[in-house]
Amino acid sequence: MKQYDYLIIGAGLYGSICAHELNKKGKRCLVIDKRSHIGGNCYTENKEGIHVHTYGPHIFHTNSESIWNWINQFVNFNNFINSPVAVYQDKTFSLPFNMWTFNQMWGVRTPEEAIRKIESQKFKGTPSNLEEQAMSLVGRDIYEALIKGYTEKQWGKKCSELPRSIITRLPVRLTYNNNYFNDRYQGIPIGGYTQIFDKLLEGIEVRLDSDYFEDRNYWDSLSENQIYTGPIDKYFDYKHGSLEYRSVKWESRWEDTDNYQGNAVVNYTEAGVKHTRSIEHRHFDQPNSGLNKTYVSLEFSQEYKADEVDPFYPIRNSENESRYQKYKEEASRLDNVHFGGRLATYKYYDMHQIIAQALASVNKINA
Repeated sequence: MKQYDYLIIGAGLYGSICAHELNKKGKRCLVIDKRSHIGGNCYTENKEGIHVHTYGPHIFHTNSESIWNWINQFVNFNNFINSPVAVYQDKTFSLPFNMWTFNQMWGVRTPEEAIRKIESQKFKGTPSNLEEQAMSLVGRDIYEALIKGYTEKQWGKKCSELPRSIITRLPVRLTYNNNYFNDRYQGIPIGGYTQIFDKLLEGIEVRLDSDYFEDRNYWDSLSENQIYTGPIDKYFDYKHGSLEYRSVKWESRWEDTDNYQGNAVVNYTEAGVKHTRSIEHRHFDQPNSGLNKTYVSLEFSQEYKADEVDPFYPIRNSENESRYQKYKEEASRLDNVHFGGRLATYKYYDMHQIIAQALASVNKINA
């Protein structure tokens, strides 16, 4: 008899939810993670009362009342609204693209004026790449100032070489509304995200600093069943080639002020500015009003090299999609291994989507 009913590889959102729900059904679960903490990329660290988003900003948003009610059993949320701004050539622009942006760019005040300006500049054909897609939505001026440099830094490729699908859902509004998301429910957990994972994994054995691939035979010996949330190509030893990603790194520091940039997230859209955005963490959560300093992180996009840096954003071009389908076919042949989450399904998900995916997976397993 095996020691555990399920070995769950990865203590991020997908793996932790699966462990929590299976544990409620009486299943013996072991959760392992190669990092030194639970929470995956949602992990937040308390630094003198500031809850730092260690792996970049995570703003929870959903239109699903059931998902909102589910996550609220673990934590209370504040009313944070994501309203990033962009800096280009020492000028500040509102995001997402809305009437404030158009006013700042062109001096227009009405939707009719904005539409005329965009129409005079927009790409008129059928977009075949990201550059043409962006110009078909917002015209050349905004593309050149607020999209081109940022996107090329983010992906490490020219916009003309990137698929149009990356910005198919680019928010463009003809109202003075700076709310980045349209979802009914939005916010940040008061006290940070890590407390959610503490509650999800309560009573479940967790082993950190434990890399599945360093002793695969040992981990496999502990359970007949696995839930795997890591890179799917690595699970199959890259037999069909490596899937491409972009990776991210951060440079963080304290600033001797209680308000460094006046906003949680500031994007830097010029190609000559190396970082893509600046994050001031105290603006996400209830700030420590007695702390006369603030914690700031500069975010840099970087090249991904398998087994050297962490993968973050899948590059879903036709070549990678074809390669992933081969791995997906391999995965479908394994009855006792369930693949889930961003890396195991090679797709970028928001948190509410991961919650829905994990709950659906556990229902399927239990059935």
